[in-house]
Amino acid sequence: MESQDLRIRRVAIDTWRESVVYLHRECEVVRAAGFQALSKVTVRANGRAISAVLNVVDDADIVQPDELGLSEDAFARLNVASGHAAQVSPAESPVSLPALHRKIAGERLSREDLKAIIRDVAQARYSKIELAAFVVATNGYDLERDEVLYLTEAMIDVGRRLDWQHAVRGGPVVDKHCIGGIPGNRTSMLVVPIVTAHGMLCPKTSSRAITSPAGTADTMEVLAEVELPFERLQQIVRDTNGCLAWGGSADLSPADDILISVERPLGIDSPGQMVASILSKKIAAGSTHLVLDIPVGPTAKVRSMPAAQRLRKLFEYVASYLNLHLDVMITDGSQPIGNGIGPVLEARDVMRVLHNDPAAPADLREKSLRLAGRVIEFDPDVRGGDGWRIARDILESGRALAQMEAIISAQGRRAELPTLGALTHEVIAERPGIVGAIDNLRLARIARLAGAPQVSGAGVDLLRKVGDPVAAGQALYRIHAKYPADLTFACDLAARDNGYLLQAGGAA
Repeated sequence: MESQDLRIRRVAIDTWRESVVYLHRECEVVRAAGFQALSKVTVRANGRAISAVLNVVDDADIVQPDELGLSEDAFARLNVASGHAAQVSPAESPVSLPALHRKIAGERLSREDLKAIIRDVAQARYSKIELAAFVVATNGYDLERDEVLYLTEAMIDVGRRLDWQHAVRGGPVVDKHCIGGIPGNRTSMLVVPIVTAHGMLCPKTSSRAITSPAGTADTMEVLAEVELPFERLQQIVRDTNGCLAWGGSADLSPADDILISVERPLGIDSPGQMVASILSKKIAAGSTHLVLDIPVGPTAKVRSMPAAQRLRKLFEYVASYLNLHLDVMITDGSQPIGNGIGPVLEARDVMRVLHNDPAAPADLREKSLRLAGRVIEFDPDVRGGDGWRIARDILESGRALAQMEAIISAQGRRAELPTLGALTHEVIAERPGIVGAIDNLRLARIARLAGAPQVSGAGVDLLRKVGDPVAAGQALYRIHAKYPADLTFACDLAARDNGYLLQAGGAA
């Protein structure tokens, strides 16, 4: 049974990919059965309908008794103007809820079960609480490998897919992806211009940061637009051979972006969900060949070689069933790659490499060349082992820089580049020594507390890397922030543990 008409009111609250509606406690609807706080409701207006979670308020300045307040997400999804008439009714439970309950109980789910769950996720029929239950129930290796395959297929099916075969005449559509967890590891922003300058098609779509201080999309957004609609994304790739875009705005694997909104605050990035997330987006983007980077280190996502091999086999199993040619590289994840941690700092490092600047971080340059070389070797006209040399020549000749400029222009160059946070603090060494280790998780956490990636100019600028000597009183890294509170939070964490392990020796 639906309510009488209520007037829509836009409530400027960001509920992060969850549709929330607000009703005043004195509204007649609230007194009806099924309209308690946090219950699920259906909102209808102008022939459209959305599912949402109900919040009850007592402040008439937020919503009047005859109004229906919509959060920013709900307002965008319903897509009708403020003041428009709407009706609200109790929502029916998602048809996949019994399957979710079985997974919570530890049962194995079928292909149809996971299709139904992901269909309901993509249509926003689950609340954040239910989404969190699904994410936790499938954490670790609680998904069998067939379930991971079914989850990946389901995530592909609910989104749109790009098809490039007419553009490449049967040639490979390539991509490179890292599982993440290593601060500053912006190799994709170098691999894409290198391999597309070689003439290969590389439609690179990325997620925003989940638990890191920046993702590829966050860093590219410093230089250009990354929220590109489906048709514009297609045209950019046709014009330039590639892109560096956020996949969410193109509606590629949309359920993944909803699940990420829950994984982020929980700090969860389980193997099964990771495989489904990455491979679903690659297939949706039309990729046929993928180089996958799995960094291994004591503070990386993957801590040991046996764990890396187990994850590799899971990726290869799912990719083989999806007809995706996969080349997995297990790399050094013992410390951050590059010098900057945070969108502006990482974009600076990338552009220094593209400009062949002597100040460019050598580790970022070399790793990017290795990865780009492996991608280039997907070209049937390139002999195995020649890819690195070709990639190096493209970079050193300036062709990669020209290609990056073309991609930036096609996506929409920023009229004014963001600047580094003006508030700074240098973290110094209390004694002399040699940098023996850097804690990836600690440095990422410090950068996030400084404001990254939400504040693009926030982050950490590394002044010493593993193996560098340091004297007592010399700076190890510099924290950048825009707001005093952010700087205080970051400095407090760094004071408790700065993330650097110094060994005996080095400068006096």
